[in-house]
Amino acid sequence: MKVMKIAPLNSWMDIKERPLVIAGPCSAESEEQVYQIAKELVANGKVDAFRAGIWKPRTRPNTFEGVGLVGLPWMERVKKDFGIPITTEVANASHVELALKHNVDILWIGARTTVSPFAVQEIADALRGVDIPVMVKNPINLDLALWMGAIERFSAVGLDKLAAIHRGFSSAEKTKYRNKPYWAIPIELKRLMPELPIICDPSHIAGNRNLIGEVCQKAMDMNMDGVMVETHITPEKALSDAAQQVTPKMLHDIITHLQVRDAIGLNDGFEDELNKLRNKIDQVDNDILEMMHMRMNIVKQIGKLKSENNVTPLQVGRMDALMKDRLEKGKKFSLDPRFVEELYHAIHTESVREQTRMMNDFKKES
Repeated sequence: MKVMKIAPLNSWMDIKERPLVIAGPCSAESEEQVYQIAKELVANGKVDAFRAGIWKPRTRPNTFEGVGLVGLPWMERVKKDFGIPITTEVANASHVELALKHNVDILWIGARTTVSPFAVQEIADALRGVDIPVMVKNPINLDLALWMGAIERFSAVGLDKLAAIHRGFSSAEKTKYRNKPYWAIPIELKRLMPELPIICDPSHIAGNRNLIGEVCQKAMDMNMDGVMVETHITPEKALSDAAQQVTPKMLHDIITHLQVRDAIGLNDGFEDELNKLRNKIDQVDNDILEMMHMRMNIVKQIGKLKSENNVTPLQVGRMDALMKDRLEKGKKFSLDPRFVEELYHAIHTESVREQTRMMNDFKKES
């Protein structure tokens, strides 16, 4: 992967203190609504940038799709009167042109746009030679490569003020969240792009204002750089995503009560003790990998035996019995059942793949 140049977050955002807080309505609905929300947010003293959706990509037609161009002067007024940076979503080159014309400070790419490399490239080409920060939301589907690819496209046209926004992923699985967080995905993004700031969008993850505080805290526990929270003076009357918006006062309370921990401990003995524990984890991991190697060797033997006897690699009954047994044993060790289930699904998938390969090799030899 090509090394990208990423500017530090504090080089393009005047951050009062961690976390960076971006807030404002899901959609700009009227000049009065935008101005009043901004006024209350600025008075609360916790917000670093003001957001509002000008164009709203919606799943179904004949729903509120934003006020469009008429809303950009409302945003400009907020910037002028309150001295706060403004940000909005852009989905094509025309949006980019209009946003730049109206002095928008930061652009963000929505989840529905990130899924389309053609759309992302169109926006990137429109920004070639422009010095402006761009924040990229994860695609709606669980695809890290697609998320990274969108960020790389903006880097390729010379932009270095880049950030990712984690807004969760669509899932058929029913959970308490609107979009399942899959925290492992932004963690892996950070591992692959360590200089890239990551901002959490708890509004779209939660889908419920009562859950936003806990998602914000989880983002801080994951060492994310900031949060972008949808905020409205009368959330229940909002024209879009009413259930997931909070009031300015609610936002103030959420941010005030966040526990923000340091990435590096200040205690002199902390690093030594941490390294000792990490060394123990490394030793355990080596043992796990060695045992997994032994397990896969047995799987190969099973695959060979099945091939010789013309038996299918996939044995659903065996998988069900194994899963039930491992879940029961996991409970004895106080392991989360979801973790055990996901672990053995992965192991079983790899085992079936390996047995299938063995069978294909056996056929070739025959």
